[in-house]
Amino acid sequence: MKTEIRHSVEQLLSETGALCDTGYAYALHIRFTRPSFMYRTYPQSWISRYDEKGMIIEDPVVKWGLSETGLRRWSDLEDPDGILADAAAHGLTNGLTCAVGPSSSRSIAGFTRSDRAFSDDEAEILLGITEKLHQLTQQAL
Repeated sequence: MKTEIRHSVEQLLSETGALCDTGYAYALHIRFTRPSFMYRTYPQSWISRYDEKGMIIEDPVVKWGLSETGLRRWSDLEDPDGILADAAAHGLTNGLTCAVGPSSSRSIAGFTRSDRAFSDDEAEILLGITEKLHQLTQQAL
């Protein structure tokens, strides 16, 4: 990745971190079920559990993001397998997801914070950051 693109990506990740005290995840340019770029700051205990249990298959955030674009609060997603409830037990609450891009190269992000739900303005900022990261990393493919 070019230095100027890398710097811009790092700046956007820093902005995300300032809004998400309990972490975030970006899966950028998902093609053939795998992201080209992945950034995760959730607690390692959650990342390990999520990966070991293969939760991606039934994750309502991922399912929604693969079929829709825009933004959605986790509280508005159906969670039949209890993945979001499990995430909440690991401190990941007040979740928000954003999805952008065509289905052939979709980017999906998840955001959490501990103190309250994201405001509508914060949600729009995070959607905008997701769109910028999607565009920047497209240049690096």
